[in-house]
Amino acid sequence: MKGTRAQYVPPEFLQWSPPSGESVRVFFAPGRINLLGEHTDYNGGYVLPGAIDRGTWLWIRRRPDQVWRFGSKTESKIITVTSESLNYHAENGFANYPAGVVWALRQEGMDVPGADCYFVGNVPQGAGLSSSASLEVVMAWALMALADIDRDRAMVATLAHRAETEFVGVPCGVMDQYTVALGRKDHVLSLCAGTLVYNWIPVDLSSVSLVIVNSNKPHHLISSPYKKRRSECDAALASLQHAGVPIGNLADMDVAQWAEHRTLVTDPILQKRVNHVVSENWRARQGAQWLLHGDLTRFGEAMRSSHESLRDDYEVTGSELDALAETAWTVPGCLGSRMTGAGFGGSTIALVYSTALNDFQARIEEPYRRRFGYSPTFLTAQLGDGVHEVHERGPTP
Repeated sequence: MKGTRAQYVPPEFLQWSPPSGESVRVFFAPGRINLLGEHTDYNGGYVLPGAIDRGTWLWIRRRPDQVWRFGSKTESKIITVTSESLNYHAENGFANYPAGVVWALRQEGMDVPGADCYFVGNVPQGAGLSSSASLEVVMAWALMALADIDRDRAMVATLAHRAETEFVGVPCGVMDQYTVALGRKDHVLSLCAGTLVYNWIPVDLSSVSLVIVNSNKPHHLISSPYKKRRSECDAALASLQHAGVPIGNLADMDVAQWAEHRTLVTDPILQKRVNHVVSENWRARQGAQWLLHGDLTRFGEAMRSSHESLRDDYEVTGSELDALAETAWTVPGCLGSRMTGAGFGGSTIALVYSTALNDFQARIEEPYRRRFGYSPTFLTAQLGDGVHEVHERGPTP
């Protein structure tokens, strides 16, 4: 179906893609938070994320050639790639993500057009809120729309994931792209990354708020110990499989099975990694049921247990995220708090009674600023829809 022209086009875009906005369309993809199930997706386990009402807008104009030009509100230069230069280049920065999407679509044999692309986002980069997946998914959705290619949301997520892992080189799991593509307003996504079976869980936020607390310490997956954690999990899995345990992923084991087979993993560090994966997978599965039954107290307790496991067994939190979560646990009206995302910096997510929001922020901010010399940033998130074309007047993020 043909789209309608965007009613608002940033003047910065028209400066390098003139003359008017007549043939420009606009698309939006959200960022995401993850409530439970951290570092389980690449171990074949369950995750419980949700799309949020912040994300990435893309203004896009079709070109008659095989040239893609990428601009951004936060970048001063325009990056140009052609079908002959469609390779990863570190100096291209953010443009590698949409370029990777073009590459992935072409790898699938899709005849996608050249395009001028202008991105505006209000997801803080490096905050663990999937700004990169938002960029990838909106690019894939928009290019396929311009080419009148039928779009299956799961397929778009898979292609965007391929762009990040194979083109950009980040060995991430599928959670981020699936959440951004499939998100649903007022719901979280219960996804088994091993089977890609999912369902939506309604979340009643009438009395509570989801508070994102950005530590303002950026995380960088390419340079962080993220790859090391993945290799440690692979090593633990190989030990178990070599000993004859019939599993394809670490998350295939439940708590009782891990207790039975624990001695087969002799390295104490690897034991800790498996401890986290198995227990976190259980929390993510049970958490969906607690949300369905409105048991926010137990859900909040699981959020705390999740952070403790990520801190002690998986060792991916760091002093900033620990300070934010551990202080939040002491604040009246906070049901639970944990890091969200890959860790090594980024953000925490807290479940807070709405009547306690002001007190929560004050009690978190002051001790954090005194300890680290700068303040965290607070965002109250709503659970929103996945990627879509924008037809109404706006947006102006």
